[in-house]
Amino acid sequence: MYSQNNSLNSQLKTWMITLLMMIMLVILVGGLTRLTDSGLSITTWELFVGTLPPLTSDKWVEYFNLYKAIPEYKEQNFNMTLNEFKIIFWWEWVHRQLGRLIGLTVLLPMIYFTIKNGFLILKEYSIIFFLVCFQGFIGWYMVSSGLVDRIDVSHYRLSLHLFIAFVILSIVFWKFLKLTNIKINQVNIELNSIKFFFVLLFLQLIIGAFVSGMDAGKIYNTWPLMGSSYFPDDSMISDLFNMAVFDDQSLVQFIHRNLAYLIVALYFYILFFVLKSRNLNLRVPIFVIGISLLFQIFLGILTILSGVKMLYASLHQINSILIILSTLYFLYITKYKEDVY
Repeated sequence: MYSQNNSLNSQLKTWMITLLMMIMLVILVGGLTRLTDSGLSITTWELFVGTLPPLTSDKWVEYFNLYKAIPEYKEQNFNMTLNEFKIIFWWEWVHRQLGRLIGLTVLLPMIYFTIKNGFLILKEYSIIFFLVCFQGFIGWYMVSSGLVDRIDVSHYRLSLHLFIAFVILSIVFWKFLKLTNIKINQVNIELNSIKFFFVLLFLQLIIGAFVSGMDAGKIYNTWPLMGSSYFPDDSMISDLFNMAVFDDQSLVQFIHRNLAYLIVALYFYILFFVLKSRNLNLRVPIFVIGISLLFQIFLGILTILSGVKMLYASLHQINSILIILSTLYFLYITKYKEDVY
């Protein structure tokens, strides 16, 4: 939605770019919360309470006792001290507060702009608020999966949580692009292949969340082979067609690796058409995608070889944001449709 009101456009762009930065931050903190095994440190939803952290010793002990009642503590962290618990608590607490802050950063400006400029604003941006609220519910749905019968959250629910975060990120960035009024003529390239490339990126995000949620990155720490062979030697190829394939750590890592190779191959296919079109406006965007994509594979390899060292794993997730946003930008400028009110 591009408005001819320059002042309104400027305000809306500021709103969207602020949201974009905050969502990127919450994805980063969420990834670190997972990598530090902090996600189950707060065992209650606390939708309207919990904004303030524990301020007394008794309150800290209360939270710690609640944590002691779940399997993660009983089976894995039974030697944890209160001071060690505080470290994982703070990661989860910050993650939740960022989620609350994002909700307010969507809601309050949306109300303000709607009152000032009409319900067209509400129609255009309410989807973001709905998804942020839904994400909060999914976050608790994910946490609750690790409170009773297992020491970790469900990797399926973790992947859904990450998927929705990137959907929100993509919508916010797309709406920001619409506010910039970029006008680049559509070029004769394979748009369907670009859309397919984007779909594969999201599929890779989901599989990557499986790898993270199952700690599958720690199974094989060699590259390009998985151990002594290309295919994991503790599985059979027929297992790829089994319904339980996404519960197998080795196969999930294998799929994640090979999907990356497919994405790179498709990128070079798209690059060929871009260079063939000789449209100079597309050169920088497609090269940005390529550089970020190759850097992502490099970080993925480092993550595997290091036994999932936190620095490399975190950078691997952060760089995925750059790939998604640069691909969205490329998709936008190759299929621009003006929308002015």
